[in-house]
Amino acid sequence: MTSKATRRLLGSGLGLALIGGAVLALLPARDSVTVATPALVLIVPGIVAGFVGGRVVGALMAMLSAVVLDVVFIEPYGRLDVHVTDDLVSLAAFIAVAVSVAALVERVNDRRRAAEQRAEEILALSEEKERFRREQERLSVEKQALERIEDARRALLRSVSHDLRTPLATIQAITSDLRDGTVYDPDTRKELLDLVGDEAERLDRLVANLLSMSRIEAGALHPDIQAVALDELVTDRAQRLARVLRDVRLDASIPPDLPLVDADYTLLDQVLTNLIENAVRHTPPGDAILVEARIAGAMVEVAVSDHGAGVPAAERAQVFEPFWRGDESRSSGLGLAICKAVVEAHGGRITVADAEDGVGARFAFTVPIHQATVEPARERTP
Repeated sequence: MTSKATRRLLGSGLGLALIGGAVLALLPARDSVTVATPALVLIVPGIVAGFVGGRVVGALMAMLSAVVLDVVFIEPYGRLDVHVTDDLVSLAAFIAVAVSVAALVERVNDRRRAAEQRAEEILALSEEKERFRREQERLSVEKQALERIEDARRALLRSVSHDLRTPLATIQAITSDLRDGTVYDPDTRKELLDLVGDEAERLDRLVANLLSMSRIEAGALHPDIQAVALDELVTDRAQRLARVLRDVRLDASIPPDLPLVDADYTLLDQVLTNLIENAVRHTPPGDAILVEARIAGAMVEVAVSDHGAGVPAAERAQVFEPFWRGDESRSSGLGLAICKAVVEAHGGRITVADAEDGVGARFAFTVPIHQATVEPARERTP
């Protein structure tokens, strides 16, 4: 059943119910009231019926009300006695009132339905606009991500092409001379071979950084935690980086009672190597870099300080981003980003500030102090 038919049926039912109710209410007192009272009361069913069911139903209920008024409340009772002038005027008034009210109500209802329809359309358009906005935001985020990936790819290509080509060119030139039988005195020959070794180690460190960065981006960086003695690690690094440190002096300040730390030896070695290499690049020849360690609560803080130009405060949040380089930097832009990822994977943090003597930069990171009581618990873990 349609909505319009439902309203008509409901209006008819209400009109009949109100007419019946009016008759029952006024019938006992019809001899004590004037005809005006039931006439006024019987106008209501037509109005209500027209309000609910429309003008046609209102007109029908008005006509029925006029007949009931004539039969029940106008003498002689019990039969329809039509007086042309009075009854037709009464009927016309009933119908006019009911139809007028029904027409007004129907117009209001039409306007209400039209307004509701417009509201629904506006809501649908608003939801569509919101979906479109979210889609635009999603596409914008994806575009920015793709642009960052493309920028990183280009930076990686620039970095790798430069950092790989330089040592490879040196190695190729020296090996070509040696292969061609060029005669060198023993000291020169030793220096050239040492240079080949240095460049090969430099390549090895670059490849190690690239592999570590790929593990970091893939979420596959999982430190193999063990007890590490920092004094031994610093001594080992100083020896293995002797050629890198040939133009500067490395001063180490490691307390003899410094506790062991919980760390992955290989990854911590990489962090220390990258920080020392970074300090060497920014320290003038003949000057010194400082490696120090101290207890900081439940952590050990390790710091590497240089005597370069330092890091401007505005750039300190960027130096740990992959492929970021300062204006005068000659690095690949990977080392410090790897340091940050490795340190955070150990539960520590890395920062950069001015060196304590006010000259240069001080890179400091923290790692947890080794807890011997944790070892048995680890052994019991299935």
